[in-house]
Amino acid sequence: MRLLIRLLLPLVPWAMLAVAIWRRISRREPREALAERLGYVRRLAKDGSGNGPTLWLHGASNGELASANWVLQALLKAQPGLQVLVTTNTATARAMAAGWGLPGVTVAFAPLDLNGPLRRLLQAWTPAQLITVEAEIYPRRFALCARAGVKVVLIGARMSERSFRGWQDLQPVMAKALSVVTMASTQDQASAGRLLALGLQPGVLRDPCDLKAVAIGLLAAPMLPPQTERTRWLLAASTHAGEEAVVLDAFMAARDRFDHLILAPRHPRRAGEIAALIAARGLAMTARTSGAMPGETVVFLADTMGEMDRWYARCGACIVGGSFVRRGGHTPWEPVRFGCAVLHGPSVENFVAPYAALDSAGGALALAGPAQLADALAGLDGAAQARLAAAAAQILTATGRGDDLIDEIMMLLGAKADHTPLR
Repeated sequence: MRLLIRLLLPLVPWAMLAVAIWRRISRREPREALAERLGYVRRLAKDGSGNGPTLWLHGASNGELASANWVLQALLKAQPGLQVLVTTNTATARAMAAGWGLPGVTVAFAPLDLNGPLRRLLQAWTPAQLITVEAEIYPRRFALCARAGVKVVLIGARMSERSFRGWQDLQPVMAKALSVVTMASTQDQASAGRLLALGLQPGVLRDPCDLKAVAIGLLAAPMLPPQTERTRWLLAASTHAGEEAVVLDAFMAARDRFDHLILAPRHPRRAGEIAALIAARGLAMTARTSGAMPGETVVFLADTMGEMDRWYARCGACIVGGSFVRRGGHTPWEPVRFGCAVLHGPSVENFVAPYAALDSAGGALALAGPAQLADALAGLDGAAQARLAAAAAQILTATGRGDDLIDEIMMLLGAKADHTPLR
């Protein structure tokens, strides 16, 4: 199996090229997408505002780039004239980052992991550093950067147990890629240990920094309704197939405690099948896509994107999706920021350290499986919700400021790490 994987690995970038061509032909991506994936990304003209060093920051999609937005803004503030190329793999993330409108920042699709596109991009941009967010590790990209004298930096680096087991079959390839990393800040200690086992050099490790936690901690405090108006509202956030039925049954068993349920699936395209589950239980429902707002019926189907803050603010308790099926869970920090009492299932591999901290401090309810959910909800009165939310808020505050990470990146740039503290 290892031999087969190693034989097929060089074909992956070519398969990605074929997909990129098809997406352009089918007009699923903008006209410039294929050119950017082939490494044709025009650099900003050098002028008085763009004569400093250049960075290349890469994040796979919306979540990764959003979590690194504060890093990008802190670096731009700390280094006048800095030019940054931000790359990503998806059209939605590209549009999101372009929408930030940050000075000195160019946003593009990431180049394919092929020699030609990578060399074109590196020659045009001559970055001092490649900063990679979370789990994005590209062997050829890293190798060519190292040969060109570009320092390879990992931030928020994450390696789940499942990903680690998969990469073990390609340990020599991973070890070669990780051997050129200049500095690595992981999301947690467990990820650090797995990356070391795969070939990361111990001397490049820095203190862990949970990018999402810092990003959320830096946001202004949200305006919330009085707690008494939220305690009868339950949110199921970013649910996956197999979880909605569990949530609906638990909610029905806990109607003495909760009057309303907001169901916000991870993928709104599943709204039809979820609506069928709701109807099968005889529950009255309205959907956001029909123009409705919560409160008109017992169940509200939040089948849109970009409105999660509304639903967090409305509810006193939040079931985090992806944790009652084998999806690894989603971040707890967003519901924590909005003062929600957090409940989660056993699958939290994507955020082991945050959930461990919350669970041990009484800031979240960890459930062994779906069978426990109804009883947990039945005991979650207003006082219990307030206790969980208060304990979780303390953990969020204690997750770190992120200043050390900015200092490390600035030192690698050869610039003085003199910047205003993040908080």
